Amino acid sequence: MSHSLIGKSALVTGAGTGIGKGIAIELAGRGAKVAVHYNSSDEGARDTQQRIEEFGGQCMIVQADVADREQIIRMVDATVAQLGGIDILVNNAALQLNIQWFEYTEEQYDRVMNINLKGYWQCMQAVIPYMKERNSGRIINISSVHGKRPTDFDVVYCMSKGGIKMLGRESAIELARYGITVNTIAPGAVDVGKFKTSHREPNRLKFPLGRVGLPSDVASLACYIASDETSFMTGSTIRLDGAGMLI
Repeated sequence: MSHSLIGKSALVTGAGTGIGKGIAIELAGRGAKVAVHYNSSDEGARDTQQRIEEFGGQCMIVQADVADREQIIRMVDATVAQLGGIDILVNNAALQLNIQWFEYTEEQYDRVMNINLKGYWQCMQAVIPYMKERNSGRIINISSVHGKRPTDFDVVYCMSKGGIKMLGRESAIELARYGITVNTIAPGAVDVGKFKTSHREPNRLKFPLGRVGLPSDVASLACYIASDETSFMTGSTIRLDGAGMLI
């Protein structure tokens, strides 16, 4: 099997919907045991579980608010207890409020940053001891093209995505000695159910390949990064946007 992940255990945050759902299903399809994390999308998480179990994959569901350190620790402990360890962490759970610059409140700022950036960092902190035990691990952080290109519609979201890129680069240096790689995926527009009407026939001036991305596109790349074939790749950010940022 290409990029087989048989025998590996993975935790995917925000796996009840969208990109996280796609990644969890594909990891399981390649043989990994997967912890499907959700915060409020319990119905979505159950759907992810059902789709994995339909093809004979192994998974579990775990709920947590990734802005809360104690809940993160509980999530990771439950995953390790049930799956026997964590070889792969996919930090994906994120909040995008699309609030204009002057309308952001301090509370909204804190919520976005605590989930999107602090949450990633704390999830990494929680899994690293288990990865160090095995002297190996794959951490994949989902950022966005908006870690580089301003959004013009959500300053705090954009800040958080830029921070994720530097979290990955710094962590790659610090964690290399433990055999842990840290890489970042920066997707462009991805159809998670919001583009159905407005982008049915995407404008090629904006989307050169004639379509937006799909969760499966991100999932394929995540599985490659999670595989043994990328043991020398760390600290990288891979833009996955169908060349959208080039124009």
